[in-house]
Amino acid sequence: MPPLDESAPFEPAPVEIEDIGSNPARLVAGRETLAEIAERRLSRRTALLGLAALTQLPAAPAAESDGPSSLGFTELSHRLSQRDAVAPGHEIQTVIRWGDPVLADAPAFDPQAVTAAAQAQQFGYNNDYVDYLPLPHGSQNSEHGLLVVNHEYTNTNMMFPGLGAGRSAALKASAAQAAAEMAAHGMSVVELRREGGRWSPVAAGRLNRRITAETPIRIGGPAAGHERLRTNADPTGTQVLGTLNNCSGGNTPWGTVLTAEENFNVYFGGAAATTGEQKDHYRRYGILSESLYSWSRHTDRFNLDKEPNEPNRFGWVVEFDPYDPTSVPVKRTALGHFKHECCNHAISADGRVAIYMGDDERFEYIYKFVTARRWHPTDRAANRDLLDEGTLFVARCLDDGRLEWLPLVHGEGPLTAANGFASQAEVLIETRRAADLLGATPMDRPEDVEPNPLTGRIYAMLTNNTARGGQRLDRANPRAANAHGHVVELIPPGAGTSQVDHVAPVGRWEIFLLAGKPGVDAGARYHRATSDQGWLSCPDNCTFDRKGRIWIATDGAPSAAGVADGLYAADTAGYGRGLTRLFYQAPTGAEVCGPCFTPDGETIFLAIQHPGEEAGSSFERPTTRWPDFQPGMPPRPSVIAITRKGGGEIGS
Repeated sequence: MPPLDESAPFEPAPVEIEDIGSNPARLVAGRETLAEIAERRLSRRTALLGLAALTQLPAAPAAESDGPSSLGFTELSHRLSQRDAVAPGHEIQTVIRWGDPVLADAPAFDPQAVTAAAQAQQFGYNNDYVDYLPLPHGSQNSEHGLLVVNHEYTNTNMMFPGLGAGRSAALKASAAQAAAEMAAHGMSVVELRREGGRWSPVAAGRLNRRITAETPIRIGGPAAGHERLRTNADPTGTQVLGTLNNCSGGNTPWGTVLTAEENFNVYFGGAAATTGEQKDHYRRYGILSESLYSWSRHTDRFNLDKEPNEPNRFGWVVEFDPYDPTSVPVKRTALGHFKHECCNHAISADGRVAIYMGDDERFEYIYKFVTARRWHPTDRAANRDLLDEGTLFVARCLDDGRLEWLPLVHGEGPLTAANGFASQAEVLIETRRAADLLGATPMDRPEDVEPNPLTGRIYAMLTNNTARGGQRLDRANPRAANAHGHVVELIPPGAGTSQVDHVAPVGRWEIFLLAGKPGVDAGARYHRATSDQGWLSCPDNCTFDRKGRIWIATDGAPSAAGVADGLYAADTAGYGRGLTRLFYQAPTGAEVCGPCFTPDGETIFLAIQHPGEEAGSSFERPTTRWPDFQPGMPPRPSVIAITRKGGGEIGS
C-alpha cells in the first residue's frame, strides 16, 4: 500500500451503544445535571469556591512564559500524527504489545492467524487500566515489579483480515474469531525489570498470568446465589466464566487488584431485550436486542433468549491477588452493579476503606463503598473478603456546594419491597434504579474517580455529554452540549489534614476545570496562564505524582482541530492550580489510559489503546501502523513507559 500521510486528518469514531444514555432521570423536569448546578454556582460563588484559584491569580512575571506551574518540562505542541510524541528530554519505550507472549508456552504473534489458544497465552487487546506492583510485595522497588493491565474490548476489524472497516465488522466474526476475541479480553499480569534504563518483560515470569472471558470467577457478597444470577451452567449463581470490558480499575492497601467491568451491555443480544421479563432492567443498562459482537450467535450464554440472567453476572468490580497466580478472582457484588469505570481506594482516619467509583455513561452517577470493618495492615488474610461487607453510597451535589452521600441500603427510604426491592441483593443488582429513586445527581459521564493521596480530595473525570442539548434540564447552562467535559473535586471532611474522613456522609464539591479550548468552546475555564497547547478535551483517567500534581489522560480529543488524545499535568494547589500542560500525545485514533507511576516517580506507564480507530480504518488499510510500522502488521494496542533522558523524576 502507499505510504500513509501523517498530516491527514481523520474523522472521530461515532458514539456507540455502550454510551446509550439510559437514565430516565435526564428527562424529568427539575432534575439537574452537575454541569447545570456548577454553572450557576460559578456565576455567583467563584470567589469562594474552586475557580477562585483560576480566575483571581496575579499575573505571572513576564519572564515566566509558561506561567506559575511547578512542572519542569517543556510543553509539547498539539499535533495529529501516525506517531506519538512526548515532551523534550523524555523518551518512550514500548514495553508490551498486543500478541506479545505472557505465559511460558505462548506462540509468537502471527497477525494472519489470531486464535483463541494463542490469545489466551499472549498479551490481550485494547489495554486500559495499568498498575505497577513492586516485587517483593510490600516493597517500594521501582526496578522490578508486576505490570497489571486490563484488556477492555476488541476492534474486530483491526484484529482480523477480510472483515472490512468499522465496528460493524464485529458482527461478521466467525465462531473461531469470536473465541479469539473472548481470549483477548480480561487481564494480563506480567513481571517486569528495568535494567540499563530500559523496561522489559521477564520471559516466563512465575507470576505471569492471563485472565480471559473464560476464566472461572467466584461471585461474592450480598448478591451471590441470588436467583437473578443463576444460569443453566451455574444453577447456584456463585460462579461465572470470565470478566468483560475491563476499563479502569484500582488496587487495595492489602495488595490486591480491583478491575472494573464497564460496557458489558454490548456483548449480549436477543429478542428478550424487548420482550422478556427483565426488559425494563435491560433497558436501564443499555442492553439491546442487537449486540455489537457476534458472540450471541455462537455462544448460548450471550444470547438473552437462552440465558436471560447472564448480563446480571457482569458489570461488577472483580478482585484478585496478582502475587498468587493460582488465586481465584472474585466479583464483589457489594460494590454495586453498573458500568464501572474505576475503583480507587482511600483509607479513612478510622481505618476503614472507601472505594470511589464512576458509572461511565451520560447522566449516570458517582459512588463510594465504605467497608464495615477496618483493614488489617499486617494480616492479608484478614482482608480477604473485606469488600463483601459495607455500605454503598451514591453522590448528590447540592446547589450550595454541599455534597451528600446517599446510602443504598435495603429498607431505607424508597428502597423497599413496595418499589420492587425484596432484599439488599436486589438493590445491588438494580443499583442504577436504586440510585434514581434516591435522587442522585446525574453526571456528564463519570469516568475515573481518584483520591489525591497527599490531600484526600477526590477528583472525578467527567468526560463529556453532548446529549444534554435542548433539554429542559439544560436551559440555564451555557454548556448545554458539553462536548469536552470537566473535572470535579469531591472534598471529604478533614481533607488536607491527617484526619481525612472518607466515611462521612457529607462533604463539599468544587470545579477544578471546565475543558475545551478557551475563547472557542463556550464555558471553557482553566488557569488564566494556560497556553494554546495546554487546553484539553474529554478527561478520562488520572493519577497523581509524589508532589500531589494531577496527570490527566484524555479520550475523545477533537481530531478536526488537529488534536490527538494525550496526557496533561497540573498543580492541584498553589498559584499553578489548574494550569494544565501537555506532556504526551498519542498516535491518531488512540486513547491514552491508565497513567501509573513507579514508586520513585521516575517512570510513568501509559496504556495506548485502539490506535487507528477511525472511520474507514481496517486490518488491511489502517490509518496508522503504530507502534511497529511494519508492512502487513496492524496497529497494536500497547503499554509504554516514559522516562527522562539521563534519569530523574518525571515532572520535576
